[in-house]
Amino acid sequence: MQLAHAINLKVIQVILILLSLIASALIIFGMPLISRPITASGELLVTNAFDYAKAVLLCFSLAAAVGLLCYRQNPDGEFLLALFVGALMTRILVGSVIYAYNGQAFFGGDALTYDHYGYIQLKAWAGEKYYESVANAYVGHGANPGWGMVYIVAAIYGVLGRNLFAVQLVNSIMGAATAPLIFLCSYKLFQNLRVARFAALAVAFYPSLVLWSSQGLKDGPIVFCLALSILATLKLGEKFSVKYLLILVCSLFAILSLRFYIFYMLTVAIGSSFLIGLRPITPVSFVRQAVVIMVVGLVLTYLGVTRVASLQFERYGRLSEVQRSRLDLATSANSGFEKDVDVSTTQGALRVIPKGLIYLLFAPFPWQVGSLRQNITLPEMVIWWACFPLLVLGGWFSLKYRLRQIFPVATFTVMLSIAYSMFQGNVGTAYRQRAQLLVFYFIFVAVGYVLLLERREEKKQLGSQESIPPRVAPVSPLRPTKS
Repeated sequence: MQLAHAINLKVIQVILILLSLIASALIIFGMPLISRPITASGELLVTNAFDYAKAVLLCFSLAAAVGLLCYRQNPDGEFLLALFVGALMTRILVGSVIYAYNGQAFFGGDALTYDHYGYIQLKAWAGEKYYESVANAYVGHGANPGWGMVYIVAAIYGVLGRNLFAVQLVNSIMGAATAPLIFLCSYKLFQNLRVARFAALAVAFYPSLVLWSSQGLKDGPIVFCLALSILATLKLGEKFSVKYLLILVCSLFAILSLRFYIFYMLTVAIGSSFLIGLRPITPVSFVRQAVVIMVVGLVLTYLGVTRVASLQFERYGRLSEVQRSRLDLATSANSGFEKDVDVSTTQGALRVIPKGLIYLLFAPFPWQVGSLRQNITLPEMVIWWACFPLLVLGGWFSLKYRLRQIFPVATFTVMLSIAYSMFQGNVGTAYRQRAQLLVFYFIFVAVGYVLLLERREEKKQLGSQESIPPRVAPVSPLRPTKS
């Protein structure tokens, strides 16, 4: 059985590698014939086979490094490699179609904004004073939201020249790499291969996660860094490691540069999880967790987090700013909801949470489907609605039996869910930002699914043993043993 499974994985890997080579050739020689990408200012980006070849070469180089890391994760390396390649190919296909037919404005106009300011930032780094002033005004010396994405785009352009397609491929790699990270997180939390594989497959191929990570948007890097931060936290909670300490600091700083309020919520979740301990507390674990908290705090302070935090709280830390942002989202599109809600007071903010949470979790609803964008999401939403009971079941089981282990994941997802339910006033934006939560929701969905699967298997085993003397049914590896 194991031999057949290994052979199947080998065949899948060979097929995926062949498909990736074919896709690369089609991109290099076919895309110049059909694509006419434009910049945010309407300028035509003239791209040829050489431009696409540079983007593909960068993608292959980074993907090879990630694939090697996946393959070295014994004993599941072959599965993780096949999962990563399959997820990457899916994202490249979606991203190529969006790029070739100028779908950035339809699916995510921010990509054109990051292209524009990334190019300006590159000129600023080259020493051009005018562009330096424009770039500084946009990134706000690190205080404005999303400056990290501008730097990522500028860095890629510094290597390849202005090439938005290369940015999409890099984001696709990070989006695809999130699936193996979720596999490792899930297995670390529950020690159950079924849970880990189900969660990883959902993250790899769920449509909205594919869509947002295949464009030049910051959603892909944010979700990747979130998963990386949680994995590093789980590893450090088990054993001190300089490698994972550096990974945690770098991923937290990257999140700060991409979406600052997520950084603060994640820091609270991680810090509190170290304080209470992911495992039963011993003198050694207490010292280890204290050292981790102090080192992370000192390094982030050295990187200027306290200065950036003071600027951001001064500018965005008031409920009046949340109200202004929410009102803009609610009134700027036909998909706005609860336009008359005022969250500038604590009472108003608390009042909107229940309904906002319903929209965050379940919108768009069937009666809201009207535009092409909303029609596209309907099949995916049906799948998600069907998964929600599994999320509840898996969440209840995890809180009952794995509270210490899941504490950072549960705390962060609850905090971010409540925050988004308060200041999201637009169905489209809620649908997009739900992706930052789905990667962790799917872990609990996987737990619920495996619980139902194991209960069904136990019933079958008990039914087949009615004609023979009774014996103790095998205990599920997911559920605790009854004494």
